[in-house]
Amino acid sequence: MVSRWLLRKCVQCGAYTLRRDHCPYCGGPVRVPHPPKFSPEDKYGKYRRIARKQLLASGQAARTPGTAASESSESEEEISHDENPAKAVQPPGGGYSTL
Repeated sequence: MVSRWLLRKCVQCGAYTLRRDHCPYCGGPVRVPHPPKFSPEDKYGKYRRIARKQLLASGQAARTPGTAASESSESEEEISHDENPAKAVQPPGGGYSTL
């Protein structure tokens, strides 16, 4: 049987690889980078949300997949809020390519 996802991403260095066991660059563990399929009839979603809420409440979730609390605070500090996107310079032709 053919595996559904061939691509893997290293958890430590973020490199993409086709190896299934470990990262060829740093030797760290790899995981599938694709999110799971969404289904409106998700039978176990309620239990995942409860488990995640309990994990966050206990303070054990320093860095769980899908939770980027530490990354978002760092990136917010680097963003300058005095930049006005409305005043951005548009390229000639309004930024649209003509084919």
